Amino acid sequence: MSAINPATLKTTGIHHITAFARDPQANVDFYAGVLGLRLVKQTINFDAPEVYHLYFGDEVGSPGTILTLFPWPHARGGVVGGGQVAATVFAVPTGALGYWEKRLAEHGVSVTRGQRFGANNLNLADVDGLRLQLTEREANAVSVWTGGGVPAAYAIRGFDGAVLYSLDAPRTMETMETLLGMTRIGEDAGYARFAAPGELGGRVDVLLTSREPGRGGAGTVHHIAWRAVDDEQHAAWRRQVADQGYRPTPIVDRQYFQALYFREHGGILFEIATDPPGFARDEPVETLGEQLMLPEWFESQRAEIAAELPPIRLPYGRGEEQA
Repeated sequence: MSAINPATLKTTGIHHITAFARDPQANVDFYAGVLGLRLVKQTINFDAPEVYHLYFGDEVGSPGTILTLFPWPHARGGVVGGGQVAATVFAVPTGALGYWEKRLAEHGVSVTRGQRFGANNLNLADVDGLRLQLTEREANAVSVWTGGGVPAAYAIRGFDGAVLYSLDAPRTMETMETLLGMTRIGEDAGYARFAAPGELGGRVDVLLTSREPGRGGAGTVHHIAWRAVDDEQHAAWRRQVADQGYRPTPIVDRQYFQALYFREHGGILFEIATDPPGFARDEPVETLGEQLMLPEWFESQRAEIAAELPPIRLPYGRGEEQA
């Protein structure tokens, strides 16, 4: 029996966010080429192995930095609404927004300026319309990955957090506090902010007004995952989720973390994922993301799986800095 008391559990913040997309190459070009993130893993959707699962993050794919995509070339377009993550918010260094406005304009990406909770931000969308924000914040975490051509002084550090739209905003906000253990710290511009102690991915803004349901599809988020420090704590999280009246899935082996899923009362699909073992478990850090990696239970099907996937070209090689 675990010594962890489920009633004392508190997540340190976002582990990863997973979204639907269409063209894998276009997404690699955008996230690795334009935003300067590292493709830390080329693998497949373990539940639909004919589809890529692409992971973008910092140099090693640290929890709190990871945006993942399921690119289906013929996917319908989604509609953002209740029961979804409405925007994924990346943190950049204070004073970096001018650099990003210029860089994004050079790549034909439209942006608008905004402000929330006293922080300046840029609003933009990826190639499929997925809503993103870049927000300025002071942080100790500094990106050392420059292979995408973004100098470290301006590089995305990881997640600042996320914006949630709920079908039942009061119940979602209750979940943030009573289940995840986050602290409600204030309201601004129609949002309530919840904070976790993690330096990255620790700020989540929930729209105070409930929204009509969204529709899943390219350009929308599939789920948001919260951090568990290890397998023992992960098991305790599952007990807590069940004890509070949710219906968690069994724990699932996702090769680079253990996962469990449940839908909170406002309709948003939540995951809890373990920090270990991480993305270097099956390939060297120096070459992360440069080739298709499969879990052992799919290795016997490698030839058939690879034949169904379009090849991906990376905008860098071996992490060398590009001009």
